[in-house]
Amino acid sequence: MKSQTTFVLLSLCLLPIIFVLADSRSFSIDYKNNCFQKDGKPFQYISGSIHYSRIPREYWKDRLLKMYMTGLNAIQVYVPWNFHGTVQGVFNFAGDRDLEYFLNLANQTGLLVILRPGPYICAEWEMGGLPAWLLQKPNIILRSADTDYLKPASEWLAVLLTKMRPWLYQNGGNIISVQVENEYGSYFACDYNYMRHLHTLFRLFLGEDVILFTTDGNTDKEMICGTLEGLYATIDFGTDTNITAAFIRQRRFEPKGPLVNSEFYTGWLDHWGDKHASVDTVKVSKMLGEMLSMGASVNMYMFEGGTNFGYWNGADHDSRFRSVVTSYDYNAPLSEAGDPTDKLLAIRDVIKNFRDIPVGPMPPATPKFAYGFVTLQKVGNISSLLDTLSPQGPVRSQYPLTFEEIKQYYGFMLYRTTLPRNVPEPTPLISPLNGIHDRAYVSVNGVYQGLMERDTALVMNVTGQQGDQLDILVENMGRVNFGSYINDKKGLLGNLILGNDVLTDWSIYPLDIDTAVANGWLQAAHSGSAMEAGDGPMIYSGTLKSTGLAWDTFVKLNGWTKGQVWVNEVNLGRYWPQRGPQQTLYVPGPFLSATQPNNITVLELERAPSHRRILFMDRPQLNNTGQKT
Repeated sequence: MKSQTTFVLLSLCLLPIIFVLADSRSFSIDYKNNCFQKDGKPFQYISGSIHYSRIPREYWKDRLLKMYMTGLNAIQVYVPWNFHGTVQGVFNFAGDRDLEYFLNLANQTGLLVILRPGPYICAEWEMGGLPAWLLQKPNIILRSADTDYLKPASEWLAVLLTKMRPWLYQNGGNIISVQVENEYGSYFACDYNYMRHLHTLFRLFLGEDVILFTTDGNTDKEMICGTLEGLYATIDFGTDTNITAAFIRQRRFEPKGPLVNSEFYTGWLDHWGDKHASVDTVKVSKMLGEMLSMGASVNMYMFEGGTNFGYWNGADHDSRFRSVVTSYDYNAPLSEAGDPTDKLLAIRDVIKNFRDIPVGPMPPATPKFAYGFVTLQKVGNISSLLDTLSPQGPVRSQYPLTFEEIKQYYGFMLYRTTLPRNVPEPTPLISPLNGIHDRAYVSVNGVYQGLMERDTALVMNVTGQQGDQLDILVENMGRVNFGSYINDKKGLLGNLILGNDVLTDWSIYPLDIDTAVANGWLQAAHSGSAMEAGDGPMIYSGTLKSTGLAWDTFVKLNGWTKGQVWVNEVNLGRYWPQRGPQQTLYVPGPFLSATQPNNITVLELERAPSHRRILFMDRPQLNNTGQKT
């Protein structure tokens, strides 16, 4: 019985079939022979996922060439709606967001493209790629036929898919297939009308010839809710799965056509506080070989993960909120910095058995440099810098407002009020409805009192006098990107209670730290006498002197607690060495100047070390669970 099952699963693409070459370019599904056809010939793709939004534009060509030299003939690409549409109705495809330039580089390199335009993408990316401004509609049902969602999603897809149509393989480009939505079967809504609408929309803008497909997890429920007639159903699974059983499940939903694993997991993501994820190289290479031997087309997720620069990391919410770390290294064949690993070499050895590997050497790792220590000076605490960080001033409200209500979608906001009465004894400050999204740093008259944290620390004690200034800096740690909680509003979502008093009369300051950094305002604010460290949210800055080199490096903040780092104008992302596992932040060489001093800005949220030093190293540290300070 086992041998019969295996025989059924073997793709007939492995058999020699004679076709007359098509006069024109075509990419299609051959249901008779259970395979893809490219220009009239059987075709098996060996693909890897790469996210242009997580890699500096200057390195796109390097990463694509390394994938090509490994033996891949295709790449798989997510398009994050919020990366291109941060502001409603405004679409940005310039610079690091130039998707067509990326597609052209892939085309020049010899790589076909499997496009995943969402509109939801998951990807451990902020809100799964959905723009946070959608949450201004308080009752919106995301990823459904709800008009509040479907109208802006359709407007986005009209813009994006119109741009993508010339890049379809049939039209002379390199896009061979397009995914509709993303793992929709894992979402609670199971709204077939929504999926039908997307199907109609994709056909309208892309035409009838392109392959449209779905991807879902390896369960019946996910495949039932995620698939739709007219969309080719594929499956995803990793090394912990029985290949035969998984492809039998795909066959139940697609009796004919190619076997496809759209996400074969080469590694996994990290949350703050996790151990660094690792997937065994031998298991990956062995299983890849087995799938390819069956004639299956396989996409490896990820082939290079890259970095969650800025505020772009996502989060999960199962039993509690868990934020994804800044590094998206993923234990992938190419490291976060794009360096070939032993896993890549093992995968290349497998691919050699199925197709010709390009002749020539693998491009080397990008050069790294240990620039050494930089000592920072204190610029000031957040409360003292509000004129610089929030030049438009506060929004005043009797009760707290969310980030979304104030249209401050990422980063930080400061909530300010006064103590309503004397509290000489430690008195509980409470978020009774778990309304801290996601971390709150509390000060009274500029003196740091402590923090509150979503799901885990909803009460803390404060003391003070009536009329004392109470400042609460709230950090958005990244919106949930998977599951039922993606409508993840940020800020203070409900009232705070001090003892028996509901706190009211708030002044709410949206902070634009990124603009202040880009304009050099926080460098210019140096005070030569402000050398001491302190507790609570503080900004520090310094200079990395030019060395004549602009090579990749990794910054380590030993003894620092938690915060955000900028190099020149670029927000590198979050650091949290005490929580771990990530201990260093990746600094790509293109972010540095070889000839001019490089400005370093650090927002430390809890406590800086007395030495105030940071260290630029020539290698990453991603796998420590906490540190000694």
